[in-house]
Amino acid sequence: MSAADRVAELTATFTAPSLNVAWLLCDRHPAECVAFSVVDGDGKAATLTYGELAADSHRCARALQGLGVGPGDRVATLMGKSSDLVTVILAIWRLGAVYVPLFTAFAPQAIALRLEGSGAHVVVVDPDQRHKLDPGPDMNDDPRRRVLVTGNGARHGDTSLSDLVAAASPEPVPSVTTSGDGPLVHMFTSGTTGKPKGVIHPVSYVAGWQVYLEYGLGVTHDSTYWCAADPGWAYGLYSAIVAPLAAGIPSLLLSGGFSAETTWRTLADHQVTDFTAAPTVYRGLRSSSVPVPRRLRLERASSAGEPLTPEVNEWAGAALGLAVHDHFGQTEVGMPLANHHHPELARPLKPGSMGRPVPGWSLTVLADDKDEPAGPDVLGRVAIDVAESPLMTFRDYQIPGQSASKFTPDGRWYLTGDAGLVDADGDFFFSSRDDDVIIMAGYRIGPFEIESVLVQHPAVAECSVIGAPDEVRGEVIEAYVVLRDGTDGSPELAAELQQLVKTRYAAHAYPRTIHFIDALPKTPSGKTQRYLLRKRRRTELATPEPR
Repeated sequence: MSAADRVAELTATFTAPSLNVAWLLCDRHPAECVAFSVVDGDGKAATLTYGELAADSHRCARALQGLGVGPGDRVATLMGKSSDLVTVILAIWRLGAVYVPLFTAFAPQAIALRLEGSGAHVVVVDPDQRHKLDPGPDMNDDPRRRVLVTGNGARHGDTSLSDLVAAASPEPVPSVTTSGDGPLVHMFTSGTTGKPKGVIHPVSYVAGWQVYLEYGLGVTHDSTYWCAADPGWAYGLYSAIVAPLAAGIPSLLLSGGFSAETTWRTLADHQVTDFTAAPTVYRGLRSSSVPVPRRLRLERASSAGEPLTPEVNEWAGAALGLAVHDHFGQTEVGMPLANHHHPELARPLKPGSMGRPVPGWSLTVLADDKDEPAGPDVLGRVAIDVAESPLMTFRDYQIPGQSASKFTPDGRWYLTGDAGLVDADGDFFFSSRDDDVIIMAGYRIGPFEIESVLVQHPAVAECSVIGAPDEVRGEVIEAYVVLRDGTDGSPELAAELQQLVKTRYAAHAYPRTIHFIDALPKTPSGKTQRYLLRKRRRTELATPEPR
């Protein structure tokens, strides 16, 4: 089957006027086949078959149904990678409800924003995350909110998900049908220019991720596949969980955070053939003193979340015996560009290239001064041709009208917000972001949210947050802070500000360096010029501007 025919087939499947999400992702697959292998921090693995997933998710759905959850309701999880997470997600979809993923590194303020923005009144949480939902200055006391704690960690007064499931009927819940336009996932952007925007993914969004899995990543039924990205974000949710379920291909989930030792051990112990992760994972492996195992079986390695820098493949060629393929995507649209692994589309890699359009997508680079293609090797705006991209599902954000700047006036082009060029062969190259998003360790972080936390400190008059170059993470967060009169900058105050971000936004997103300055550079209209701060910092670090 050609790539075009496969796109047409999957598009038809996931855009049908009547479909059953649980059947598409689970029930149609052989019950005895493995859906997931879940590996804990000690390397112990447990498998979850489709039959077990079906039975467990039916019973979990009964438990949620007993709380009043039904079609269209938002249900959030604050959970690590586990069999329970997959079970809860599928149970939500069995009821026709909408899934709201929450990243476990978020602090209460970031969680509250997403709960309130989505309208989620049921939250399933792991015991070690439960404290983040306690009412306080950053978490409102919502009397409608039901908190369900997994495992045996329920505190006095908590509701135990295990108890609810044990008391639920084992009878399957009635099938709930929806359509390709029906809502599936409600998540949020990184908040680059303001508060994070709600994005509601329809069921048809899954088709693009399955196409990406098969053609971009090149995963097949003969693969041993592992996506190391966190499912609290779009790439991890869809590449590690949803797309493999749709394709009926086993996927591996590793509990806990990154370490070079556990990553190498997992790759070797499970003889992983297909691996995808953020560039920071590869940089972490490269910089680690942990030796590369001799018994690796890697055949394909991929990267997404931020531009892949050249030193990764300089190392990978010698250490892994293969090159890491760079891919490009966004929460709104999915994965439209890839250096494909599928033999039908594979081409020799060009250093710095994001690849070519994934089947089902049409992209170009528009001129900066008009909405027309800029031509080969001319820097411009990376854009998606909406009419020629059957996998394009994004039309607007949760609040209508917020996407106006993302489309050209005639609606033909979706503007990714990235500057780049395309060469005569059709290979795309990233140049820079035309917004101020920070990409650290594969996570897209909006400076606005961090700035909003910093200015809550009584000593801070105003501030600006940027991404500074970092050899391992790609970028790290740094903050430029103007203090109120009568306040002096000190290491103690810097530590206070860092801790404030850790506790009120996210532990991973605190500024690694605090610069105390007298004034921020601004335009005549009063807008902070972050690019000048970035330029200054690169000069200080003797790092050239990216090309």
